[in-house]
Amino acid sequence: MTTSPNGGKIALVTGANKGIGYEIARGLANNGMTVLLGCRDRGRAEAAAEKLAQEVHTTVPILLDVTRSETIKAAAQRIDSDYGKLDVLVNNAGIAREWQFKPSTVDLGLVKEIYETNLFGPIALIQALLPLLLRSPAGRIVNVSSSLGSLQLTSDASSPLSQLQALGYCSSKSALNAVTVQFANELRQTPLKINAVCPGYVATDLNNHSGPRTPEQGARIAIEMATLPSDGPTGGYFDDEGRVPW
Repeated sequence: MTTSPNGGKIALVTGANKGIGYEIARGLANNGMTVLLGCRDRGRAEAAAEKLAQEVHTTVPILLDVTRSETIKAAAQRIDSDYGKLDVLVNNAGIAREWQFKPSTVDLGLVKEIYETNLFGPIALIQALLPLLLRSPAGRIVNVSSSLGSLQLTSDASSPLSQLQALGYCSSKSALNAVTVQFANELRQTPLKINAVCPGYVATDLNNHSGPRTPEQGARIAIEMATLPSDGPTGGYFDDEGRVPW
């Protein structure tokens, strides 16, 4: 079994080779954790680890495609074998490929593809890694959601969010919020805490880099929720300003 040199805490971040995921990984490494960079492309994971190593960060590339059960199983086995536990899981990987379609015209196959990554992937990963997270004295799960998952905000006709129509993306993030609550309710009597976060409108590949916020800014709330103290919240939905309405 490998011993973590950074205080013993182990974190796994999905979609960690770029954007918000990369900055979350960097931030957790700065908090003294050994961070596993979960990426569906091994080469990109290795490149991200090499880049972070230049800043004296302890990161480990790991092949992980949240839509492929065999990679989830292999990742869980590797973490168990190498570390024996997991302290933090950040479900950051997500896709959106339908901005040009209205809900009435978007192909159902595309909606299902988005759900596989944005919803079913995080569920499968949480289920597979939960035994390892429960071995941690202070396990934390962070689900990276979006303000577009807020039913209250997107149903407000006066809000600009109501003008952004993306059936698969928006509804998958709403469902991810509900999944967060379900796991929090099950695990409320344990030390483990799980919350959903909104990074804000961040310039990433997902939106053709149109957002005004930087990936580093977007990562802050996820890092905060991943490092919550024992009296911190669980089953919530947060951004930099506090709670986001469901």
